[in-house]
Amino acid sequence: MKLLVGAAAAVIGLVLVVTLGIVGVVIADEDAAATETTDGGGGLQGVPEEFRKWILKADAACKQQEMTPALLAAQLWQESKFKTSKEEARSDAGALGPAQFLPSTYATWARDDDGNGEASLWDIGDAVMAQGRMMCSLLKTAKNSGYPGDVRALALAGYNAGWQRVEQYKGVPPKSFAKGQTYNYVRTILSIMPRFEGPGLLTVSGSGTGADALRKAATRMGTPYAYGGGGPSGPSTGFCDGTNGYLNGKCAASNTVGFDCSSLVQYAYWPKLKLPRTAAAQYGATSDRPVSRTNLKPGDLLFWAHGGNGFIYHVAIYAGDGNVLHAPRTGRNVELAALTSAMPQGDYVGATRP
Repeated sequence: MKLLVGAAAAVIGLVLVVTLGIVGVVIADEDAAATETTDGGGGLQGVPEEFRKWILKADAACKQQEMTPALLAAQLWQESKFKTSKEEARSDAGALGPAQFLPSTYATWARDDDGNGEASLWDIGDAVMAQGRMMCSLLKTAKNSGYPGDVRALALAGYNAGWQRVEQYKGVPPKSFAKGQTYNYVRTILSIMPRFEGPGLLTVSGSGTGADALRKAATRMGTPYAYGGGGPSGPSTGFCDGTNGYLNGKCAASNTVGFDCSSLVQYAYWPKLKLPRTAAAQYGATSDRPVSRTNLKPGDLLFWAHGGNGFIYHVAIYAGDGNVLHAPRTGRNVELAALTSAMPQGDYVGATRP
């Protein structure tokens, strides 16, 4: 079933600083009006496209109401940051793959869910479905245990340390156990779950490079903004340059895995179209194909410069129905916003079709 979600607020105050052609905008209070249509995604956002369908499938296969797509997504983030390579998705304890299974544990839950002839903990589908089965079983066990506390916390502790440790402590192991590893594992996952909760994917109709780019970018809704972060392969930590990337006086970018406005665009179009890295360079690479505001199509790029001329400081992707998809600023996430209020109207330069 499709749902419509609306939000509106005013833009209050703007301080703009730009260096290196990467946007750095500090806004006192901005939450643009927007309307979004979900794809029935169970409230999942900010998840790589290749993980999304498996998370939703694993959630659907579990009858425990405490299981949600966001819970599985947050757990995968904590386990592997959605990494899948054999160099990155392994731990010192011998856990392997995106869901970080010990081979002995994986054998209990393994199936060839992706149908490629092998039940591999390195395959995204096989790993996520096994994660879902194990978590579903642990949630049921936690509810039947009678132990106090959030059953999700108990299940997560069982996944991390083994259910025998939950039985030993009659709850989530304390900070004193394993130097707080399990205790912090549980707290971290439950605290970041809201990052992955949302209205789901933007429904994009049509085909072609622009529509495909928009679909790809939409899978990153909810991903944090990181000044200087992100690129063709996905989100990454950014940096602070003395002016940009700060939040409440502290450098947020260097500790945030995400995108800035232009890296999100670069990621969306890559590798079909290898756009340059910064908003200004992207405008330069596409300005020979301008599009009027009345002829915008999903996937078109929109640009802003202070006062409407000069250095380009922001880029967004047109999402249809008068909305744009963009990474707005430090402290915010990749989001859908109204074109009229995504950035100051007086700064709008124009649109191009890559």
